[in-house]
Amino acid sequence: MSELHHECGVAAIYHLPNQPVSDLCPGGVDQASSLIPRMLLDMQNRGQLSAGMSRFHSNPKNGQLIDTYRELGSVQEVFRLSHAAKATSLMEKYAGPAAIGHVRYATCGKDDRSYAQPFEIHHFNMRKWFTFAFNGQLSNYPELAADILSDADNHLVRQTDTEVLMHEISRQLETQSSDCLVEMIRNVSKRLDGAYSLAMLNAKGEMLIARDPLGIKPMCYAIQGAMFAAASESVALLNLGFKRSEIKSLKPGHAITIIDGEIAIEQFAENPGRAHCFFEWIYFANVASTLDDRGVYTTRTELGKELAAQEQASDLIEIDEDTIVVPVPDTSKAAADSMAFHLKVPSREGLIRNRYSGRTFIESSQKTRAQRAKIKYTPLREVLEGKRVILVEDSIVRSTTMKALLRRIREEGGAREIHVRVACPPIVAPCYYGIDMSTIKQLFAPKFYPPGELLTDAIQDEMAASLECDSLRYLPIESVARAIGIPKDGLCQACITCNYPTPVGQKLYQLDHDSYRNEIDPSVISESSDRAVDMGLS
Repeated sequence: MSELHHECGVAAIYHLPNQPVSDLCPGGVDQASSLIPRMLLDMQNRGQLSAGMSRFHSNPKNGQLIDTYRELGSVQEVFRLSHAAKATSLMEKYAGPAAIGHVRYATCGKDDRSYAQPFEIHHFNMRKWFTFAFNGQLSNYPELAADILSDADNHLVRQTDTEVLMHEISRQLETQSSDCLVEMIRNVSKRLDGAYSLAMLNAKGEMLIARDPLGIKPMCYAIQGAMFAAASESVALLNLGFKRSEIKSLKPGHAITIIDGEIAIEQFAENPGRAHCFFEWIYFANVASTLDDRGVYTTRTELGKELAAQEQASDLIEIDEDTIVVPVPDTSKAAADSMAFHLKVPSREGLIRNRYSGRTFIESSQKTRAQRAKIKYTPLREVLEGKRVILVEDSIVRSTTMKALLRRIREEGGAREIHVRVACPPIVAPCYYGIDMSTIKQLFAPKFYPPGELLTDAIQDEMAASLECDSLRYLPIESVARAIGIPKDGLCQACITCNYPTPVGQKLYQLDHDSYRNEIDPSVISESSDRAVDMGLS
């Protein structure tokens, strides 16, 4: 669903010293950094607002042991990939054996280049001069920021947890007695509540890759001879030339370090459990990726199978020769194809996505989102006219895009009936771990489906009437774990269950829930205020 956006993606590359040149880096050791744009292209789905990279070189022409380049725009735009000479010149300027990269989507600082990552901090001590890229969200960001600002001599430039994390790392490096990167992330992690995967590179050429203790955010890595690479998604490693057998998911609470040419993997935090974000498989990740040994494509086809089984168990739709299944491009296609296969009806591309309509992931109002939806998808009348359409979508968040789509399918496509099937349970709670849905008020489902209640056909019929479709059905919560192949207690499903895997996440939800109730029933205002004071979050 185009209304929903991930925060970002991280990449790292390292050609180890004093070893034969890797076949994956035919240009030579110092050309390893030039592989970063290719990796980021495979993760463009994770963020299109800005892109950037930092490279390390022990003997740079410009004296910068670490040099960072970042700009607003897509990977293609930022790295001038449409202009061979400009792209080559840029990569020559930022040549080096080690580099990290980042693609970003965000809700703040959207037109400010200074928010683009990686973030770099200079220091005369080479181990304290570092750059890092971060994917995730710190739920306790306000508390961490307040702690930094409690010293009147401190100042924060940006309203972002990335800057706060940068200062947390810097402060730990200044105060700890050793130069150990694992000790640094171990101590920093004790102060963090939330989700994160990160890549860090210092001016000694030392690299750190880390994944949060719950494994909410993905991180994959691969080693082949002298070449090491890591990325938020496996597809970025596969397309570099690593074998599937060489690509692994970094275990939660573990860190990879490269120091003096030696790769080491070490646990830095205890694992209180697992809480992999289920939305990675349902929507965010590239369909060609494998995360934590579970294929994204396979998961989405299983979701389609679940939809088909649910349809077959009901008599809501009379399936006949005029019935077709239509996916909302692109992330719903695997589920739609699978559903159609099991229902034995055609899966047709009745909606064509305009890939050149510009970046539409940040809009200031519901009205603007609806206008964007009109130009992002084109209904094909020759496919839709007179048909009973089963429209498959991966999720419904705010519903603005869905309402606009349904109107166009009916008016311009000429569909006789439209039955919406969602390959996900209703989104009833915000995400505090890096997905752009921050309040209950923004969401569509809670207006009809209070958390904790049974999702009845009557409730879904009321939702369908609001959307102006002939029927609407969601998958039940238990379908998610079955489709992914991970037990429910190993997944973060907070946005569909209201049960958060971290303490601050749960507190933030309770505050937002109380605020939402206040608008419906003012009598709870006093109760909400008292709870906020008790939590220390007022």
